[in-house]
Amino acid sequence: MDDQFFEKNLYRLNHIYANLSISAAYLLLSYFLVGFKTDQLILVFIFNTMFYLSHGTRRFITGFSIFIVYWILFDYMKAFPNFLYHQVHIEDLYNAEKRIFGINLHGLVVTPNEFANLHSHAFLDVLSGIFYLMWVPVPLVFAGYLFFKNKREFVLFSLVFVWVNLIGFVIYYLFPAAPPWYVQEHGFDFIANTHGNTAGLARFDAYFDISLFKGIYSKGSNVFAAMPSLHSAYPIVVAYFGFKNKLGKINIFFVVVMLGIWFAAVYTGHHYLLDVFGGICCAILGILTFNSVAKRNWFRRYVELVVSKITAQP
Repeated sequence: MDDQFFEKNLYRLNHIYANLSISAAYLLLSYFLVGFKTDQLILVFIFNTMFYLSHGTRRFITGFSIFIVYWILFDYMKAFPNFLYHQVHIEDLYNAEKRIFGINLHGLVVTPNEFANLHSHAFLDVLSGIFYLMWVPVPLVFAGYLFFKNKREFVLFSLVFVWVNLIGFVIYYLFPAAPPWYVQEHGFDFIANTHGNTAGLARFDAYFDISLFKGIYSKGSNVFAAMPSLHSAYPIVVAYFGFKNKLGKINIFFVVVMLGIWFAAVYTGHHYLLDVFGGICCAILGILTFNSVAKRNWFRRYVELVVSKITAQP
């Protein structure tokens, strides 16, 4: 009994040392890369609190660690702006959008974004804002559902989600691209370190007299990361796993959210239709390549290992 008690407490002590070391390293690295932010302390506090609160919360936060890794990688993109590595596509992307999806408006060809900006409506402003807010909670809530319902599917969903993001991040650095609102604000001239912009979502804030989207886009990692639209990719991953797990009518909701986010991305001037199609292709590529790798025995063993870690009894 004494030996078991000693080993159990030694195990916990090692966890404390490891988590404190990782937390300190994360805060120190973040300070040098992107500067100190209260978000970093909140993240460390939430992780450590849930890790030590109970065995159930420990399993939960361990399972969701992959989303934490994604958030950190996204945040660290600020330290390595993609416009430092390749030319930013501004005018060529705008002209391609106009050439493929241009709308004739009184003899003048405009992009769908420009058309929407000229024909905005309060109802569509509110609807687009609601849909655009869903790109974070819907995947996370769905991941939470899978965590409690089917941990193996949760692990697969989490890995696909991050894999699709990594593909998108690579494209961001290979093909830096300005969003539609940038052209409306600055024309075709490249201006480094341009701050984020709420664009058409400002109408949502104005309608409710709040600064919700202003606060969100002031923390954007990179303005020139419009292609592909990962906002458009996320709901595809959710819908794919929804249909895969035969969730019935809830899949109708997932499809509506998916179409709504695609519409909002263009309507609010944050993405071209080309960006949306890029996001769709990114999601499909991510799912297909992941499923190909998932058939390998070594990968199956890895998934089962992760599943065992978040289902282990105390």
